Amino acid sequence: MEFLNNSKNYSLNKKTYINLRWIGIIGQFITINIVAFIFKFEFNFILANIVVLIGALSNIFLFYYFKENQLQEKISLIFLILDILQLSFLLYLTGGTINPFSIFLIIPGIFASNSLSIKTNILLIFITILSIVLLTFFHNELPSPLNNYVFNQYFYYSVPIALIIALIFLSFFAIIFGHESSLRKDALGKIQQLIAKEHELVSLGGQAAAAAHSLATPLSTIKLITHELSKTLKGNKDIEKDMILLSQQVERCNQILKKLTLNPDIEDEFIDSDLTLSNYIKEIIKSFENISKKKFFFQDNQNTNPIKFNRSIEIIYGLRNFIGNANKFATEKIFITINSDSSITEVIIEDDGEGFSKDILDKIGEPYIRSKKSNYKDRAGLGLGIFIGGTLLERNYAKITCRNSITRNGAEVIIRWNNKDLLEL
Repeated sequence: MEFLNNSKNYSLNKKTYINLRWIGIIGQFITINIVAFIFKFEFNFILANIVVLIGALSNIFLFYYFKENQLQEKISLIFLILDILQLSFLLYLTGGTINPFSIFLIIPGIFASNSLSIKTNILLIFITILSIVLLTFFHNELPSPLNNYVFNQYFYYSVPIALIIALIFLSFFAIIFGHESSLRKDALGKIQQLIAKEHELVSLGGQAAAAAHSLATPLSTIKLITHELSKTLKGNKDIEKDMILLSQQVERCNQILKKLTLNPDIEDEFIDSDLTLSNYIKEIIKSFENISKKKFFFQDNQNTNPIKFNRSIEIIYGLRNFIGNANKFATEKIFITINSDSSITEVIIEDDGEGFSKDILDKIGEPYIRSKKSNYKDRAGLGLGIFIGGTLLERNYAKITCRNSITRNGAEVIIRWNNKDLLEL
């Protein structure tokens, strides 16, 4: 629920909302005039058209007065309430809830459920229910000659009850699915940001490596000339100090360029070469061993068919997320095993921690899940990291199984590829 608390940018798409309103307004106008002129039904035809005209004018006002592409929540609420009141008045003129078109009364509330806040949705549901109740008891008769029909009392009151139940039921599901969709959209957005950042870092690393290579010769020349000048001008204390300072600054330039390349002797080869999964994981383990006190145990004895494939930032980041999660929740040890044969390749990541909590085990893979257990609540990020890692790997043909380890009691993640899919990467 953290996302709901942080996200206050609720709005409706102006273009979509205006188009839907035009469909509703034109539909009302056509229906009123067909019923009046073709079917010869008798009702307050002029007043009904005035109500439709008010709706059309409000839509024109909405189109020209508000310039933003997204309508703010308060503005959306005002116009949605206007939609409910306009349709309620039309129903009041034509039989109330017994009118078959009363079903359209629940549409504004359901439409808003997916885009606006829970408070706004509750208010719209309340206003809609109030309108249904009032229309049940206060309304004009059905247009003549339909007013000659006598409806059973049970049927008469079952219609508004059915409308209220349908409104609450559909709004609830729209809110739930809208919330889940928002969470997933937010998490996928974070994935895109992470991948873009990773690409940027790789690009900067390559540029820095090129810069270091290009500047190596002129910096070496400057250092050599500085050294020779120091010998020639030895004894001149003022100039000798400047030569020493110049030599130190040249050396400092060399060190800065080396740092920018992220250890070019190793990283350049890692970036440019096609490596096996085993080599990728070894590099990832090294990065964690520098910052973690926990012990990593890596086995690839059963890796009988190692496959080289193009470097994939998504696979590296996905594997790193799962290994990082194991490092986070492990007590002391993390076990990583690679198995492969002629048809499949799998990576098994285990830890000696408490494992996945039972109350979230069936939800693993969804973003922003939270365990009810206190020892899990304090560890933020459970769910989003797995979602990001899983999504990145699944985009690259992997199948992922998350469960509690039978042999080590901690969590176990199995990442499996068909070898033919790895060869396509």
